[in-house]
This record gives sequence, structure tokens and C-alpha cells, in this order.
Amino acid sequence: MRKFYWYISTFFRKHGIVVLASVVGAVLLFSVFLPFVIQKVNFKPKRFIGVVGFYTLDNLPSEIQEKLSNGLTRLNPDGSAIGSLAERWIIEDDGKTYRFLLRQNVLWQDGTPVTPEDLDYNFKDVQIITNPNEIIFKLPDPFSPFPTVVSRPVFRNTTEPYLYFFSRRKIIGTGQYQLVRYDEREGGGRLTEVTLEGPQDRLIYRFYVTEDDAIAGFERGEVDELPNFSSPGQLANWPRIVIDQTLDKHTYLGVFFNLNDDVFKSKELRLALNYATEKPASEVRAYGPISPLSWAYADVSKIYDFDKERAIELLLSPNGLPQTPLKFTLTTTSNFLGEAERIRSIWQQIGEEASVVCQKSSDIKDKNLCDNLNMEIDVSVNNYPDTSNFQALLIGQTIPADPDQYSLWHSGQPTNFTGYRNTRIDSLLERGRQTDDQRRRIEIYTDFQQFFSEDPPVIFLRFLDRYDIRRP
Repeated sequence: MRKFYWYISTFFRKHGIVVLASVVGAVLLFSVFLPFVIQKVNFKPKRFIGVVGFYTLDNLPSEIQEKLSNGLTRLNPDGSAIGSLAERWIIEDDGKTYRFLLRQNVLWQDGTPVTPEDLDYNFKDVQIITNPNEIIFKLPDPFSPFPTVVSRPVFRNTTEPYLYFFSRRKIIGTGQYQLVRYDEREGGGRLTEVTLEGPQDRLIYRFYVTEDDAIAGFERGEVDELPNFSSPGQLANWPRIVIDQTLDKHTYLGVFFNLNDDVFKSKELRLALNYATEKPASEVRAYGPISPLSWAYADVSKIYDFDKERAIELLLSPNGLPQTPLKFTLTTTSNFLGEAERIRSIWQQIGEEASVVCQKSSDIKDKNLCDNLNMEIDVSVNNYPDTSNFQALLIGQTIPADPDQYSLWHSGQPTNFTGYRNTRIDSLLERGRQTDDQRRRIEIYTDFQQFFSEDPPVIFLRFLDRYDIRRP
């Protein structure tokens, strides 16, 4: 025994470093290198996709969320909700309680059953009760758009090994694609890349701050697809690039007025500028705040076609003549700079013509006021406009799936960035979200569209084009 010990100790004294290095090398080989190689030689086709924006695991783009998981409901093209994880739902307690019955045999991606306790939507002021195969939401007030809210995909949090000695958070969904890898920027959790694996392919999403950054990444070969872009930029002139253009009728371009600003407190001025703005004459044109694809859309909005004479008439009305010179700033983003310049040009031209008519009018005694109609308009470009500090703002606005516009136009909401105040509109918006009878909601939102169009705080221009860019 002592001789055996002597042989062993002598061997390790002589070859111990080699043995230790072999053990460490084997550990690294089987735990790090081989999985890395296996991942790299995965023969599923890979798609490298550029995404614009600041995102985290808690705030993934909707395109990625919908590939990874499902919500209790999903949305039809017209914005109505139908069952997804939930087989059906019942509305109780005058619209304050929603009872969702879950589908049977639905599994998370790791094979564990989906239970009501797993479905964490993290709502504030909402009581959640779970029973076997049933989840109940008790709201403080009736809220008819609630089925569209729970269309947001849900995830279950777990952990996964990371760099062999560590672990980190992982999210698991119920969809066809799984999140198999993600990279974050140090100190903040902002994603730089995520990898999704599906039955037929792997999707590698790379994140950029702006569309220009993403287009530059496309030019460098970092990504091969740029979905849902507002403009193809310089790629429009590239050969052998496929660009698919679609009209997004859920996003419109408009000029929003700050009604808290002294310049735009005049209804006559706002209506005059509306008539003084050229709009497209085709299906591209937007007429109101609800998408024409929505189940609640009604063709009842007042139409403000370009009408120079009507614009001048409004500017010369007793309530329209400004007491001080018309001077303001039209803010926009770089994408709409050309459009902003055209709007400024025609507004200033009509202001000059109105001033000339004013000087000749026998009905206007104080001719000094006529000079105030010569508009002085600056155009400011800001790719991240401050909606708390503007006068007129030319930007795109996304239309929510449900026709509920409470957050944007109700006078009591801090998100009503135009400062719009209308008691009739407030009443309609309140009633529209408190009844779950769709026929009654259609009547309410028909009235909303009609009365809102009589004095809108925004000039509705057109729906926005979206571009899907890819290498063939």
C-alpha cells in the first residue's frame, strides 16, 4: 500500500500540471467549446434582421413577442379580440369582472403545462383570482377594451446556465420560436442581439438606435432584412435589393396643435390652416383618429379639402384676426422635413394673400391687424420630438387596436399632449370604454368621429407607408 502511494505521489509530482491541465481542458471542451461548435454548425438557415429601438427582455418588440408566445386573446385585422390561450371569456359585474377559461393541454416551451398562476400581466389596481383552468380579473371600473389588452403575449421566467459558472434569466413562451440566446449592453440590460430558434430556421435580431444606423448595418452586411421601416433611405438606389412597400392604415401623419399655446387657442386659425393644407386625394388619405379597418370606423368625419378661399375667409373673421403677429414653429422629424417645408410655404403664402385682402376690405377698420396675418413659421427638426414642449408638430401617430381614444383626447389625461378640451368628447370617450355591447359602442364611436371632426386639434394628412427591405 505504501509502495502504491509512493508511485502515485511521485507520478503527480512529476505530471500533476499536465493532469490538471487535461482535466480543465476536458471541462472546457465538453461544457463550452463543443456546445459552441454545435451551435455554429446548426444547419438551419439563419436570417439576420435589423430592429430599431431600445429594448430589454421585459420590453421586446411586438414582432418578437408574437413569435415567442401568445396572450389570452389575439386580435383580428379589424381590432376585435378572439381567444388564444383562453378558449372563451365571460364579462360580469357590469363590465368590471373578466373571467377567462384557459384552453386544455397548452404547454410552455419546456414541456410544463400552462396554469392560470403563470399568467402574470402585472396590472395595477386589478385583483387577480385563479381557479383550476380559469383566471379572473376584477377591475376597479368597467373597461370594455380589456380583451384587447390581454392579447399581449405572456412569458414564464426561469434561469439558464451562463458561461458555465454563472446563470442568468431566461424567458419561456408558448409559441413556435424559442429564445435561445441574447446579448445585453453592460449596465442597463439594453439588448444588442437576440436569437430565436424555430422549427425551420433561426432568427438573429440585431438592435440599432435609429433607422439610419440600421441601414448602415445593412450596408456593412450585419443584417440582411429591415422590416417595417418608414423609409428605405439610400437603399432605394441599391441594385439587387428587394423593397416591399405597403400602406399602414394603423398609422397616420398629422399636424398636431398645442392648444395651450396662445397662438393656437383660436379655433378659426386652426380651421384655416386645415383648409390651407393640401391632402392626397386617394385611399392614402386619413380623415380621422380611427382606422378605416376598424370595426368601429364610420364615414362621418367632416372633410377639410384644400380650399384657399375658405382659409382666407376664416383668417379674416372677427374672431380669426390675430392681435399679435402669427409667429410659431412647426417641429418634425427628418423623415417628414420635405413635407414640413411644403406646408410652411403654402401657409405663409395664404397668410400673405389674406393680409392683402384684409387691407382692401372695408369691413376691417383696424388695418394694423392685417400685417399680423403675414405668418412667420420656423421649421425645426428633432428625431425625438418633445410632446410637452411644442407649438405645431408634424409626426406619425399609431392608432390603437381598440377604438378607445381616452388616453389621447380626454381632457383629464396627462397623455393628451395637445391639451384638447371638449366636454362632449370626454363624455363619449368615458361611455365608449364602459359598455361591452359592441353595437352600442359603434354608435358611441360614430358620434365621437363626427363631433371630433368639427374642431380637431390635428390636421389629418395621410396614412404612412412601411417598407420591408431585404437581400434576395
